[in-house]
Amino acid sequence: MSAYAALSQAGYRAYTRDKTTLFFTFAFPLIFLVVFGLIFSGQEVEQSGRPYISYIAPGVLSWGLGNAAVFGVGFVLMQWRRDDILRLIRMTPTPTSAVLASRYVLALGIGAVQAVLFVAVAMLPPFGLELSSGWPYAFLMLIVGVTAFLALGVIVGSFTRTPEAVAAVANCVMLPMAFLSGSFFPLDAMPGWMQAISRVLPLRYLNDGVSAALTGSGTTGDILLSCGVLAGFAVVFTAVALKTFRWSDRT
Repeated sequence: MSAYAALSQAGYRAYTRDKTTLFFTFAFPLIFLVVFGLIFSGQEVEQSGRPYISYIAPGVLSWGLGNAAVFGVGFVLMQWRRDDILRLIRMTPTPTSAVLASRYVLALGIGAVQAVLFVAVAMLPPFGLELSSGWPYAFLMLIVGVTAFLALGVIVGSFTRTPEAVAAVANCVMLPMAFLSGSFFPLDAMPGWMQAISRVLPLRYLNDGVSAALTGSGTTGDILLSCGVLAGFAVVFTAVALKTFRWSDRT
């Protein structure tokens, strides 16, 4: 527990001191919300008759949460391994679980702040997001979603050796997934083949679950189904992450 507490505290301090990372973690998704929200303000999706904001806000929020989790842990693990910090940690009684758990708790905290800030902005009059009565379920989706994408970030961080490589791989994974999963454009308006591809992508289920919770686009059963599928992705990604985790570039 002392190792976990020390790593958590160090991670928090490092994160809050990095103003650039702070800005892009919280401001970058909001920029997408503002741009798309203003462009489609007052418009409805023809296929469903629902306001665009009901798709844009949950979708961009989900993408922002996943993006922050993947990039956050991916960069840190790559940097710690390259600087031999992980090798030094391994020489202590610190288990792998303490290293990953410290990053997990930090990612959950960041995700919660992201979600609250994002929803608060989306509810402002220029955007007009209206929350449904099931909005607390969004926090359940947040926990499962951060778990899945953090594990994906561990995999990215384990295979990359430079910041450029982390950025390239993470962007290659997250950006196409965002478009194919309906984060930036409603799935209802996409061709059938794109909708079919989205069913094998974890971000699709985070989008669906968050959307159902925040806007009432689905039932409680739909939310729990999305949560269950996303939990399955989390289990698979975690198993791969633990298998591929490396303490040093020398091994």
